[in-house]
Amino acid sequence: MADPVPLLNARYISKEGRSNLVKVGLRRALFGDLYASWLTSSWRRVFALVVALYLLINAFFALLYLWLGGIENARPGSFADAFFFSVQTIATIGYGKMSPVTLPAHLLVTVESFCGIVGVALITGLMFAKFARPTARVLWSEVCVVAMQDGVLSLMLRVANARGNQVVEAQLRVGMMRSERTAEGEPVRRMHDLRLMRASSAVFALSWLAVHPIDEKSVLFGQTAESLKNAGVELFVSLTGLDETFNQTIHARRSYNADEIVWGRRFVDIVGPLPDGRVAIDYNKFHGTKPA
Repeated sequence: MADPVPLLNARYISKEGRSNLVKVGLRRALFGDLYASWLTSSWRRVFALVVALYLLINAFFALLYLWLGGIENARPGSFADAFFFSVQTIATIGYGKMSPVTLPAHLLVTVESFCGIVGVALITGLMFAKFARPTARVLWSEVCVVAMQDGVLSLMLRVANARGNQVVEAQLRVGMMRSERTAEGEPVRRMHDLRLMRASSAVFALSWLAVHPIDEKSVLFGQTAESLKNAGVELFVSLTGLDETFNQTIHARRSYNADEIVWGRRFVDIVGPLPDGRVAIDYNKFHGTKPA
């Protein structure tokens, strides 16, 4: 009996274009990807981590001050005094109310001051790297549609630049992933590129309708909505371009499964004139479709 075809109802790629696969058996160093994890983490998580490290480091030095002693005007056995003295030391504040008076305390203050200088330099660099990292704000249509376009049955999706800047030399690429069998009968998950009528744009400032003609050269030729579901089809869309403001390359990704490919419908028009003669784009209708 042949091996079963890979799961058809499982989504291999998330809507945001990230892998949903669980990595098993891959050895990763504990601190091997700290910088990449820092850049990709959310700001909420980053600030929570910085605050937690700040409190833990000061608490650690406070315990050392309690153990060594030698802090003038600090109450004996007071963790609060030791903690706030550590805060003043690591931030080089030095109010003058509490100060080290013994050699061990002076040495510990020296170590903590050095750690504070290095820590501020590292956090400043990491924060700047994360803040300066260019990101794309791309609006993707919630569904893809299949309808006649210029006399040819076509797969279409809509993408727009949600930021006020311009993206120059934008490149759009669409791929289709589906379950197939090799000539030897082995199940595989294979990627096919879908040719677009226009795969590049000199300036991506407004909206972009990506059109893939379903002709004899297309892997979608002769397919139906049911056959796409049976093959576990997923569309993977990637947009890259040069951000005019940052002068750096940005990218955005999106995926669609077979349930998000709507047949017999087309997108509504979102470009229209204003009473004063100017042309406007109504993003409230961006995801809207109508019968073909």
